[in-house]
Amino acid sequence: MKSEFVLAFNEICEARGLPKEDVFEALELALVSAFRRDLNLSSTQDVRVEIDPRTGESTIYAEKEVVDSIIDSRTEVLLSEARRQGFADAELYDIIMVDATTPQFGRIAAQTAKQVLLQRVREAEREHLFEDFSGREGELVNGTVQSISGQHITIGLGRTEAILPKGQQVPGERYRAHDKIRVYVLEVRRTNRGPQIFVSRNHRNLLRRLLELEVPEIYNGQVEIKSIAREAGQRSKVAVLALQPGVDPVGACVGMRGVRIQSIVRELNDEKIDVIEWDSDHHTFIAKALSPARVAHVFLEEDPFEGKTAVVVVPDDQLSLAIGREGQNARLAAKLTGWRIDIKSLTEAAADALKKLDHPDANEAVAKDEDLIQAVELIVEKKAANRPITSEDYRTLDKLVKGVLGAIISARSVRHEEIRKERTEARKLVPSGMWQVSLDELDLPGRIHNLLLDNEIETVGDVKFNLALGDDVILSFRGLGENALVVIKEHLAKFEVEFAEQLAVKQAEADEATAIMEAVEVEEAVEMEEAVEFEIEAEMLELDEIEAADIDEEEEIEEADEKLDHELEPLDLIDDLSQSLVQEEPKPAQTKKKGVVIARQTAAEKRAEEEQRAAAEEEERKRKSRSRELVYDEEIGEVVAKRKRKGSRRTQEWDDFDLDDF
Repeated sequence: MKSEFVLAFNEICEARGLPKEDVFEALELALVSAFRRDLNLSSTQDVRVEIDPRTGESTIYAEKEVVDSIIDSRTEVLLSEARRQGFADAELYDIIMVDATTPQFGRIAAQTAKQVLLQRVREAEREHLFEDFSGREGELVNGTVQSISGQHITIGLGRTEAILPKGQQVPGERYRAHDKIRVYVLEVRRTNRGPQIFVSRNHRNLLRRLLELEVPEIYNGQVEIKSIAREAGQRSKVAVLALQPGVDPVGACVGMRGVRIQSIVRELNDEKIDVIEWDSDHHTFIAKALSPARVAHVFLEEDPFEGKTAVVVVPDDQLSLAIGREGQNARLAAKLTGWRIDIKSLTEAAADALKKLDHPDANEAVAKDEDLIQAVELIVEKKAANRPITSEDYRTLDKLVKGVLGAIISARSVRHEEIRKERTEARKLVPSGMWQVSLDELDLPGRIHNLLLDNEIETVGDVKFNLALGDDVILSFRGLGENALVVIKEHLAKFEVEFAEQLAVKQAEADEATAIMEAVEVEEAVEMEEAVEFEIEAEMLELDEIEAADIDEEEEIEEADEKLDHELEPLDLIDDLSQSLVQEEPKPAQTKKKGVVIARQTAAEKRAEEEQRAAAEEEERKRKSRSRELVYDEEIGEVVAKRKRKGSRRTQEWDDFDLDDF
């Protein structure tokens, strides 16, 4: 059966949504605070608490000094008590952690423990909530409207609340208390009162997340959302691209009979959503972005100063549809494509083309076609008189617009491309450091300095860049003439010399620093290599010492054997002598004939014994010579056994000696 502590502990963890480790830590801190408050301990005295997670029993350990007589039991403990608690090696005046658990706390201490526990749990809960929601930025969450004020709406997210500011609300949406809504997590801030979460309903990524939820092909990566343009509560445009062959991106987003897109429309309170297919060709993409209007021509012009502009020509009956109510369709198309869109009707474009027939970039064949020009003029007059225009008239207008207006814009685009290349090459001539140098460094006369600032020339890099484009660029600035141009060039040339010297000094310092770094790296590498070699040598020396110790041990064993042999050698001689004496004892007198026979037998036995002894000595000599190195001694002219012995403390040399000297 679970204890009351375990039940209460689990209830806190589940109710607060906290891990058990955080609650245990809070409980330990609360008990430490209660213990300090109950005994009025100093904050410098170390106090620790251990809690049994199964039974809930707590043990309090306090830092105390070992003494022979107690004056203050809060900070002192007897030597016998310290040794009884397991500190067998404790000595007087040692500082140890001893068990100081009290049976119960006072009322004030218990109240302190409760306050500390609640405070720590609240802090842990706030930190847990912040970590949870900070990782959910950019995601959708479900919430409930709790309260509505003039500046924001409070959204309940379960264990915490979020703020829906007025600027992130959808115009026209009405919110009531207890309404269930989906919101986009915009930002999570850390505050003293817990995480502050800001959500949005008009962010364009809200539509992106809804599409990911409703369209499996987008979630699985088969269809990619390239761009979104949204005016919350009214209309949105979404450009999608199929990443897998055979998948219709628009059909996947719309769904069968529009089921998928209608679900998103209902979630956004009947906001209209246009799904178009993204195309790498800007002409095609811009024409699709203006749907549902039909587009006749798209002329692109990338001006290096004014940016990207698309001139779109549509039939007269499609003009209002292409622009949209209050220009909404054109605005959304511009946001979706990233181009500034200029929409013209076909008759308006034809009227402009009639004014530019003499333009050198116009198509000569079209510009000099008198029949075509007369027909276009009649159509324009018919349109001005509000008379109907036929499809044949539209084809005539289209031919003139394409031959004149289209040719002019195309030629202008080519020149813009050349200008961009020139500016790119001129920018390469400017050192990167000059862009950060203020115009004041040129020390120009006040009038020229102010005129350059008026023309947005603020750095030395800007001056160098404009001069690289040509003198005409500077001369085109209002108030600057030939004399000013000469002054600017002189000051710039002087500055370039100083700038080059500074760069050379900096480069030299950088090279020196690099050389120092390389030298340091080489030195470190050499030191590392020497350290490795030293370790290897140390290991080799250690191995040599081990081998030398083994050799010394073997030599000591051999010396002991040799010494034993030398000690036993006199005994062997005594035995041999005694045996010979026993064998040569006189025999009883016999006949003269028999005595001669006996004498002969004794001499034969002696020779046999001598031969046997000589063979034994030779065998012993061979046995000993197996472990000895034989060398020729020139002094005595004999082969002797050479043995090496390690030098003593008095001498570091090895002594050579002959075993026969012993």
